Amino acid sequence: MKLTLNRSLQAKLSVMMLISTVIPLFFLGAFSYVTSSRVNEEKTKQIGIDALGRIQANVRFIAQDVEDMSIFLIGDKDVQQYMSDFDYDSPERTRILTLIANLVQSKDYITNISIYSKNKTQPLQAPNLYSSNLSSVIEDWNLIGKKWTELYWTQSIHGPELVFSFLRAVKSTDNFDSLGFVAISINEQKLSRYLGTPNFGVGPGDVMLLDKQGEVISGSRKEWLSKRWEEMFPESLLLDSTLSSGVYTEGEGHDKKTVLYTKIPQFGWMLVSLVPYELYAEENRYIWLLTGSAVTLATVLTAGLILFLVRHVTKPLKILRRLLVRLDPNEPMPLYQLESPDEIGQLVSSYNQLGEQIKRLKQQLIRSETRKKEADIRALQSQINPHFLYNTLSSVHWIALMRQEQRIADMVGALSDFLRFSLNKGKDFCSVEQEINHVRNYALIQSIRFPGRFDVHFEVNPRAGRLPMLKLLLQPLVENAMIHGVQKVKRKGMIYVTAMLEEQGIRFTVQDDGIGMSPEILNRLAENILQPAEQAEDATGGYGLRNVNERLLLHYGASSQLVLESAPGLGTRISFIIPAKEDEHENIDR
Repeated sequence: MKLTLNRSLQAKLSVMMLISTVIPLFFLGAFSYVTSSRVNEEKTKQIGIDALGRIQANVRFIAQDVEDMSIFLIGDKDVQQYMSDFDYDSPERTRILTLIANLVQSKDYITNISIYSKNKTQPLQAPNLYSSNLSSVIEDWNLIGKKWTELYWTQSIHGPELVFSFLRAVKSTDNFDSLGFVAISINEQKLSRYLGTPNFGVGPGDVMLLDKQGEVISGSRKEWLSKRWEEMFPESLLLDSTLSSGVYTEGEGHDKKTVLYTKIPQFGWMLVSLVPYELYAEENRYIWLLTGSAVTLATVLTAGLILFLVRHVTKPLKILRRLLVRLDPNEPMPLYQLESPDEIGQLVSSYNQLGEQIKRLKQQLIRSETRKKEADIRALQSQINPHFLYNTLSSVHWIALMRQEQRIADMVGALSDFLRFSLNKGKDFCSVEQEINHVRNYALIQSIRFPGRFDVHFEVNPRAGRLPMLKLLLQPLVENAMIHGVQKVKRKGMIYVTAMLEEQGIRFTVQDDGIGMSPEILNRLAENILQPAEQAEDATGGYGLRNVNERLLLHYGASSQLVLESAPGLGTRISFIIPAKEDEHENIDR
């Protein structure tokens, strides 16, 4: 990983930009999560307080309705008359029972209305009530004023019912003597429906109604009924609070919960709601999932955008690097076209200018070296007086003919043509046919010197014979085949010279059936002919082959260099290929 970062600019930029982007995204996500969690908790508390306010209004209405009903009953003249009379079957009894039944039927949360008279041994109550445990929660039957009881059980036509009652003392309207009291019972199950199970934004919580003594008289969880708050939550400070409403946190770990409360001062009651922290955890998990998904999506999109932009920015640099790494010293520098005014575009423009400059300098150097070598050859050629040489050889030729020395005449004639072609009036190019004839003259001279030692066979494509080529390329190869190939075998050797047209150009081949070379010598010779003259080692046949190969490279390029093939006892084959062009290109390099 470290090595990749050190070598790749794209990787460095990508990692740096990712780090500089992902870290702020991470902190932003964490801040958003914490802030959202706090806002969610505050929202839940506010929703809870509002919900308790609505429930408080319902409870206060029911309680106030019950108290108003009790005032109505104690002021009724039939009730006053019934409670003042000692006769249980007084005529008012029927009317009172009808009134009680109507009142009970009109309010679904009222279970029973009972009238307890000091002058009667039995209370007057609704006919649907079979029995009541009111006596278990009344300590003093001589009630003065009003009070709310604890929960107790009754038996009615609907079965067992858990109720609590409002008791109001009844006094005579004539002399204000105590006549007894009226008990209006509220069904806890019906009342709990008015309390409901409010949703506090994060989920449903628990609601309970506490009386003055802190006992649960109604609530959403029935197992808490008739229990005191101090017993369920011993360390709670709820009942000591002087505030009319509030919110606080209670408990630790899994028992941690938010307590919301509001008081009903007219009756001394208190509404309490408990919101477990698991509900916050569920909501917080959703917030965490949402925040994490948003941060992850933003990170992925940012990473993709960064990689795209970095790749777009560094792409020209990577192409430049690839071009420079794969640069072939023997070939021109490839150009890279990029139209951009920024620094990278300027760098690419400088690279292209450098390539053009190197190309021009290389061409100048090749021309200079070519002209230098050609000047050296011309200097050598100028040292020989061509006309004097031709006239002298012509005289020797005629003397040999007059004395009937045919072999001498043929040899001198061939030598004259050989030298005439070599000088060629200073020209470097000739036709393929002229080059082949030059090799024929050389072979004729060597056959007279070494009679019966070799034969030379020529195979030339007629179309190739008219095409131009650089002169003096084949004779050194034939000379190398004679001296280092066939002359070292005891038998008569064969040399084959071919010139064939191919798709790539004209292919020339000089092949002998001499002693050949081992792979080691062949490899050494192949390396030697590629070295400059001042650095090359002295190898067999190396000088002539190196000269030919260097001229091929200078005039035709690397694709025309010599190809050597040989095997011990099987001979050697040397070939090269040049472009097939119809026009002569005198003294023009590639």
